Parts: sequence; structure tokens; C-alpha cells
Amino acid sequence: MTDITTIRTDDPIIVGSGVAGLTAALGLGSCTVITKSALAEGSSRLAQGGIAAAVGDGDDAEQHAADTVAVSGGLGDPMVAKLVTASAAECIDWLQSLGAQFDRKNGRLALGREAGHGRHRIVHADGDATGAELMRTLRAATVARPQIDVWENTLALDLIRRGDRVTGVLVRTATGQLVAIEGPAVILATGGIGRLYAHTTNPEEVTGDGMAMAARAGATLLDPEFVQFHPTALVSDLDPMPLLTEALRGAGAVLVDESGSRFMPAEHPDAELAPRDVVARANWRRRAAGKAVFLDATLIGDTFPDRFPTVFAAAMDAGIDPRIDPMPVNATAHYHMGGIEVDEHGRTSLPGLYAVGETAATRLHGANRLASNSLLEGLVFGARAAADAGELGDHRSELEPAVVPASAFNVSDEDDAAAVAGLRALMWEHVGVERDAGGLERARTELAALLPRLEEGPTARNLATVAGVAIATALARTESRGGHYRSDFPETDPAWRRHTTYRLQPIADTTLHRAMATA
Repeated sequence: MTDITTIRTDDPIIVGSGVAGLTAALGLGSCTVITKSALAEGSSRLAQGGIAAAVGDGDDAEQHAADTVAVSGGLGDPMVAKLVTASAAECIDWLQSLGAQFDRKNGRLALGREAGHGRHRIVHADGDATGAELMRTLRAATVARPQIDVWENTLALDLIRRGDRVTGVLVRTATGQLVAIEGPAVILATGGIGRLYAHTTNPEEVTGDGMAMAARAGATLLDPEFVQFHPTALVSDLDPMPLLTEALRGAGAVLVDESGSRFMPAEHPDAELAPRDVVARANWRRRAAGKAVFLDATLIGDTFPDRFPTVFAAAMDAGIDPRIDPMPVNATAHYHMGGIEVDEHGRTSLPGLYAVGETAATRLHGANRLASNSLLEGLVFGARAAADAGELGDHRSELEPAVVPASAFNVSDEDDAAAVAGLRALMWEHVGVERDAGGLERARTELAALLPRLEEGPTARNLATVAGVAIATALARTESRGGHYRSDFPETDPAWRRHTTYRLQPIADTTLHRAMATA
């Protein structure tokens, strides 16, 4: 018999401990935080770029919002952009009140510039270690709050529902114990889907868990086909691949081919500071043609170790001195613009369920994310979701049984590593920077063949769920827009200037008390 412990709490439950999750936790003050690894691990701590905030002279939130919408491929929501950018200065002040140490020049915040931004408005910490400083700050503030109950090394398996309402989450703890935790609301803050791809800057925690759980529970997903590929990851055998921050190009670094010639001026008027999808495709095509691509940042010279310590260390570890030699780069999976559809408060289509951070689709980014807007979005929506969820009373009804997808009880302790590697390879080859119908159909066929092995693993089943959705929506969108590029439909079609919504077909559920009695 499987032993399932049931816990009820009067406070919301947060799944994930990145910038969005811990911002929500601090906003609530009293809650339960579930994280699959150690507290504050994951993608947020690796963020190099910074936080976009219109706090410099001659800048304002309206200009920041306009830049955000301009690069969004026609799908960014101006209202959401204004909401987020108008909150940026307040977010920076809040972080500083918690002890965050941002880079300064002459006593003022030092502001960098990145692709797509019309002004210098990127707030950094320790050059290219902004994410690490944010997570240090948020982790310390979280640990100092005894009312925040943190469950580390705990895997969320599936959402618990009573009727159409989400009331909790079924988890497996570090000791293997199954626990059903129920509360007034669940906030998903699990990050993106980067580990779907063989080449990614995302750490091993980023397996699409929140999006997959929400999909299996019946939540509406938005724009799953829009994946952002960062144009400059350091070519290496490391997994994840080391990111070479866009701030390097903001500081004057240029992309060159193996002959040392620049190629971006011929691709876009903004050259290396063009939107990320443009730069990524230019890199991809040259490498696909058998040509090497390099990021030449040698003009930074002897200041490199101080200005970009993370990049400098990664390059030196790879045997490259970036003060002297250009660094070989490739485009790689980096960020997901799509995710769980939410409103301006982070509410999903299911009562009681919220989503924040990269797992959510707020309509801020549209088809292409503006650099350094992701940390800002996590801060703003983490706070907004906390404010909304904190007002919820206990809506659980004993008249409705607590249910989870039946598959939650069929997963083993381990993933099939070979099957996961096969999935990541097929996604990279067929659902990557450039796609076409033939490749997408092959991806769907190969996924079907791998599915029985993937569905047996605790996180592999999440990767499989998200992969199926991404393939289906990429096939459906017969145009190219932002991060979604179809070589068989290379033009942007005005008729497709709309969002993609997707819901999985209902799947069999298991009643929790029945599972406890009969398993």
C-alpha cells in the first residue's frame, strides 16, 4: 500500500523558488514553498543580463513599454507592457531595501544597454551576475521569515483538484514520501522548458513542470510555439551551455565569421543589437552552412574580468582568453515566451491556480522577449499574484473529491536517461531555431515512439507533455513570427497576428482517498 500523507494549510502553496516564486512568497509573508532542488536554485540565479528599468535621465516607463511591444512580433500587449514597466523603479527600490547591491557609477545606478532597448536602462549587479545577487537577496529574506515553510528537494507530481478548482499539489519528498498538500491557492513558479532541447543555457531543474501539471489539470496554455534562442552561448560540451550575456554586445562586442568579418550589419539596421530572434537565426544559418561564428569582445580588453566576471571565468575555463581572442558561439534554447495563460493578476483559467515567471504567459513578451525583461516580469507578477492569492479564503469542498491525474501514481523514481536524450535531440533538430512541416511531423512521430518510456519518469513525463504541445502549436502556426520561424512559411502573415491557445484533452483522474485506500 502506498502511504500518502495529507496536509492542509491555511496559506497559499508556491511551487518553485526562483525570482518570481520567492517574490510571491515574500509578498504573502506566510506560505509553503516547494522546490525540486535547493532553495533559490534554477534559472534565475544564472541570469547575467540584468533588470530592465527606466530609471535613467531622459527615460520613462512609456519608452520602455514601447520598446517591449516593438520587438514582440505584433503580439505583445501594450496594457501589460505599461503595467510591468511602470512598476520597474519600485521593484529596484524594494530589492535595495532587502539588501541587493547593484552596480553604481558616480553614486548612481550604472545602466547598461541591450538589444532592442532604445536607451541605457539595464540595472546590473557585479557586472554579469545579476541573477546570483537577486537570488542571494531573496533567499536571505525568505529564510529570515519563519512563517514561510520551505520544502527543499521535493518534486511536485501533479495538481490536486476538487471539481474545477485547484486546491493543492501532490509531491514526492526527498525521502520518497508522497504528500498531498492542500491550501486556498497554488502559485506555479517553476520556470521554463529549456531542458526540452539538447543545447540550452537552462539548468537541469528547468523541465516544464508547471506548464505540464497545469495542462494535465485542464488549464489553458498560450503560445507554446514561441521559444527564444539566445544567439550567443559559448560553444562547449557543457550542459547547460555557458551564456555570453547580451550586455557584451551592448558594450561593443560584435559577431564575426571565421574570416573575422562582421555579418550582422547586413542582416538588420541595428546589427548586433537587433532583436534576439534575428541575431539567433543569422548565427544558426552560418553554422548550418558549416561556418564558425565568433563573438569578438576583445575591445573590452583588460577590464573584462571586472566588468564581466562570469563570462570571463567561463571563457578561461574553456581555454579562451576573451581579452585576446574571439569566443566561438552558437544559438541555443534560452527562454519560453509561451506558457500557462494568465491575467494581469497571474490567475490562470482554473480557479485557485496562479502562474508567475517563465512558466506563465502574461502577453508581455508576445512572440519575442525584449532583453532583461524576464526578471522584471517575475518580480512584478510574483507580487501581483501574491496580493491576489492572499485574499482568497478556503474554497475547498468536501462534497467534491480530491483528484489528480491517474498517471501521477505510475511514475518511477528515475527518468529513462536515454529516452530523455532522444527527446532533447529531436526537439533540437526539428523544433529548433528553424522549423518546417516535415521536421515537425517527424518530431511528432518520434515523440510517439518515445512516449511509453518517457511517461514512466517523474520529470520526463513533464517534458513529454510540453513537447507534444509545442510541436502541435508549431505545426498549426503556418507563418514566421518572432521566436517561431517556419522555413516553409518564412513570411509573417497578418492573418496570424493572434495568440495560440491550447488545452489538452481530459485525461483519467484518480481520487486521492481511493488511491490511499487501494494502492
